Amino acid sequence: MSSPLPSSPSSSVLDLAPVVPVVVVEDAADAVPLARALVAGGLPAVEVTLRTPAALEAVRRIAVEVPEAVVGAGTVITPEQVGEAVAAGARFLVSPGWTDALLEAMRTSGVPFLPGVSTASEVVALLERGVREMKFFPARAAGGTAYLKSLAGPLPQARFCPTGGIGPDSAPDYLALPNVGCVGGSWMLPADAVAARDWARVEALAREAAGLRARVCRSDHVAGN
Repeated sequence: MSSPLPSSPSSSVLDLAPVVPVVVVEDAADAVPLARALVAGGLPAVEVTLRTPAALEAVRRIAVEVPEAVVGAGTVITPEQVGEAVAAGARFLVSPGWTDALLEAMRTSGVPFLPGVSTASEVVALLERGVREMKFFPARAAGGTAYLKSLAGPLPQARFCPTGGIGPDSAPDYLALPNVGCVGGSWMLPADAVAARDWARVEALAREAAGLRARVCRSDHVAGN
């Protein structure tokens, strides 16, 4: 059975888990065991970036062989890639930025999408177009938690998945913000573990990442007392 994610563009990827793993697949043979390890650790949304020749095949294999995963395509930068990713089985799309042409392709794709922003003007432009959920990228370089906190006041209707330079130590600070639904990151996929195909280690790191939301809630509770 597939993990729950309604098929309409209005459904939210931001609420599936506190962390969306950002995956770079060099060998399509690794896609299925890697996705299974992430899902077993509690991270069902898997963003496969379209940075390698193996990426679309990785999306295909995960979509077919790991139906409990919600596989998406990241680093989507052209309308053509939108079509290719959806045809491969991607259930959501993520871009580092957007143009009107790319936004229209994502909007008509039939799957949820997160266009990338890094400035207030870009956020306002998307809100003007009816888009309220976005990727904030590159998060740390673009101002990090201080910038997102500043946006929450004048633009409370925008929700973000900050990605870029985020690790297990900084992720809770982002997740504590009212306008952050989840964060994107790859720290649960260290290069040496993937190279060694140490999927047990990946699963353990994914489980730690999946627990970050509870950690934030506990911190809030303690602060409230």
